[in-house]
Amino acid sequence: MTLWGGRFGEPSDADLRRLNDSIGFDRALYAEDIAGSIAYAEALVPAGLLTADEASAIVAGLRQVLAEFDSDSFALMPGDEDIHTAVERRLIELVGAVGGKLHTGRSRNDQVATDFRLWAMRAADRLTSDLRGLQTALVAAAEQHVDCIMPGYTHMQPAQPITAAHWLLSFFWMLARDIDRLASARSRMAACPLGAGALAGTPLSIDRHALAVSLGFQSPSENSLDAVSDRDFVADLLYVCALCAAHLSRLAEDILIYSNPAFAFIILDDRYSTGSSLMPQKRNADPMELMRGKTGRLIGNLSGFLATLKSLPSGYNKDLQEDKEALFDSLGALASLLPVMSAAIRSLQIKPEAMAAALTEDLLATDLADYLVGKGLPFRQAHHAVGAVVRRAGALSLPLSALPLAELQAINPAFDADVAEVFDFARSVAQRRAFGGSAPAAVREQIAHAKQRMAGPEE
Repeated sequence: MTLWGGRFGEPSDADLRRLNDSIGFDRALYAEDIAGSIAYAEALVPAGLLTADEASAIVAGLRQVLAEFDSDSFALMPGDEDIHTAVERRLIELVGAVGGKLHTGRSRNDQVATDFRLWAMRAADRLTSDLRGLQTALVAAAEQHVDCIMPGYTHMQPAQPITAAHWLLSFFWMLARDIDRLASARSRMAACPLGAGALAGTPLSIDRHALAVSLGFQSPSENSLDAVSDRDFVADLLYVCALCAAHLSRLAEDILIYSNPAFAFIILDDRYSTGSSLMPQKRNADPMELMRGKTGRLIGNLSGFLATLKSLPSGYNKDLQEDKEALFDSLGALASLLPVMSAAIRSLQIKPEAMAAALTEDLLATDLADYLVGKGLPFRQAHHAVGAVVRRAGALSLPLSALPLAELQAINPAFDADVAEVFDFARSVAQRRAFGGSAPAAVREQIAHAKQRMAGPEE
């Protein structure tokens, strides 16, 4: 049974049905569809469209339909075009003709918009929880390596010494921004379209504010025409998913680099590594490569959906059926990726000896410039002088600390015997103690703030 067949003299062509029907993917919205229908049935009673007994019968029938879906015993029928059709068809089978009253004043346009917003709100909550799981793993790993010094890189070239904890925590704050974006997106999607009808609103005396609250929304939508066609919330979530995946991809790339034997800074646990079918010695970080690879797909989901939205006229258009598979795919990918990354970080072996062995004195060139600044030189002059020092040490095949004082003073007379104090990696890191810096003291403060952040908003 279709919900719209009375106007047509012939049934839909089979090829059209295959193109048009969405039950293959929108059945995922069954719980939200039934929740919306229960709330709507209850709202029809004070509006005078249902008696209390009729509403009770409909609600009982809907709960039975829900139980069938939950137990995977719901039987789809050939006429079940979408989740709305399927639920209504089964409801009428269970409670009789009174079930046909449920759709009074309601359109599939406001129904699906409500269902999908409810689903998206719950999905945002689940994603937030998964992100917090990875944040927890990062903080726990950072706490163990506050004093572990490693090379920091810019342009993939050795730059300055940092700590392993500081490196790990840099990803915590990326995820914190993802969570902020999720919270913002969730707030915007919490406007209830139910009662907007097909586009013009409902002629029924339904209390849309009470209906919205009963479903967990913050308010009803302000404009019925906008309500049925607004999929900004889908684009919001697709953007959050894409950017979150980009952050995971960056972390994965670091793990791939640092676990390479050429670096050997970290070892990925056997449970999160794979081998080669040909080369017995191989230890591949395949999960990290999948983090990178799936990121491209999530970016594609976002750009594809934005292209779908860009030229739609006012009101509901069937193009909007393309919203679900993209979002299901992106959120499903993150639901697979985040637990693996969290477990990989929890079991990650950090190798302080290898990190220390990779520290070279050129990482202290900025400290050498700061030393000259302390002697009264403008930074630009100091920077130029240290560049000359690096060049001279390279010409003599000497580390910076082995360059004789006379050589240093020939470049700039501000150098003195106390320059030897500069060549200390722990001292270099400890000096970066300003808020947000890599000094162990600053990192401990950062960890405390990270824990506060996970515990809830600051007072």
